[in-house]
Amino acid sequence: MKKLYILTIFLLLIFSGFAIAEEVATPPSPSSVEQASPAQPVPPELATKEEPKIDTGDTAWMIVATAFVMLMTLPGLALFYGGLAKKKDTLNTMAMSFVTYCIVSFLWIIYGFSLTFGKDIGGIIGSTEKLFLSGVGVNSINDLAKTIPEYIYIVYQLTFAAITVALASGAYIERMKFSAWVLFTILWMTLVYIPVAHWVWGGGFLAKLGALDFAGGTVVHINAGIAALMGALVLGKRREASLKPSNLTLVVTGAGLLWFGWFGFNAGSAVAANGLAGAAFINTNTATAMAAISWMFTEWMHTKKPTVLGLASGAVAGLVAITPAAGFVNIKGAIIIGLLAGIIPYFAVATIKPKLGYDDSLDAFGIHGVGGILGAILTGVFADPSINELGKGLLFGNPGQMLTQIIAVIVTIAYSAIMTLIIFIIVKVIIGVRVDIEHEITGLDESQHGEKAYSL
Repeated sequence: MKKLYILTIFLLLIFSGFAIAEEVATPPSPSSVEQASPAQPVPPELATKEEPKIDTGDTAWMIVATAFVMLMTLPGLALFYGGLAKKKDTLNTMAMSFVTYCIVSFLWIIYGFSLTFGKDIGGIIGSTEKLFLSGVGVNSINDLAKTIPEYIYIVYQLTFAAITVALASGAYIERMKFSAWVLFTILWMTLVYIPVAHWVWGGGFLAKLGALDFAGGTVVHINAGIAALMGALVLGKRREASLKPSNLTLVVTGAGLLWFGWFGFNAGSAVAANGLAGAAFINTNTATAMAAISWMFTEWMHTKKPTVLGLASGAVAGLVAITPAAGFVNIKGAIIIGLLAGIIPYFAVATIKPKLGYDDSLDAFGIHGVGGILGAILTGVFADPSINELGKGLLFGNPGQMLTQIIAVIVTIAYSAIMTLIIFIIVKVIIGVRVDIEHEITGLDESQHGEKAYSL
């Protein structure tokens, strides 16, 4: 049987080699280039500026996509993380996702959207013109989403901000004060998520540099993954640092809901019901399935058993890695990204973390940080202009795109790491960050909330 597993992995790698070779050998078709670049300029007197107009089909899809992404945090991530936590910490872990969604929902309306997507100020931050959604009405249309009501675009982006903060909690569970998490959520969303999202998506300096991030490789996953690592280092190890999931049924349910909701996350980032959304949709599903399979076989060879937790973890790693690339790569690129996403994050979790000794409770850094870095860089390799004319990667004659991606990754890592450390210092000074030893022994469900997840 062992030979069969090795042969299967070998065949997958061979297939990937063929895919790479074919991509190198196949340049974008002339027709796609011609469509992207008109043969001759249109005379000014004949040019007409197309007025933004709400499209009911796009609007319907984006309402659904927004609900999908909300589902990723509640209940998707809450169930996934809650099932992974110890029985005595399950409710507290789920509460961290729950309260974050509520806090971000409120703050995003007050100032989050305006500072992220308002008029660019020096490439660093957005303006304050839309504080409290000033000037936004039922018929308003944002320049970044010209066929849907601005209200829908605001809520769609809100769901991204919420899950990004919540993702970092996976590294902090079972020893962080709930009050400290609440304050951290407010500060981190304000000082880290908003600036990085503006730099990449709101017209900031990384956008002007040409960084590609279709749905959140840098903005969401690297950002949250680095915050997870820094917080884990500040908090220190738990008394029982091993991962002992209390309920794998919840983990699988949560992973399935994350996969489901991720279609809104990635395909919804086309901000329209069109072919690009279709490409992002199929790329997302394919890469995720590929990553789950490759993680399973890698673990099978490494530990002699294919675990259900490994399947779920591999799927999430695939979702993470394909996120920045979903609307830029073709299906072969998606397969290769998925294959690597099941191998590299696995060894980050199974080998590198034990050697370095940091206590990233639920491997938020190993999966989201490492997977996000992998996906962001590979976007610069596989971006196919026949899928999206805005992206042209290394294999299609633009090696500079890979360098741009690396710059965006480094900037995000450095900023998130420094600011997260500063925020933890602030929180530690104000209210402290870690629970008392007796509370950790009792469990955070009872010590922080006076409740139990299970009354059996």
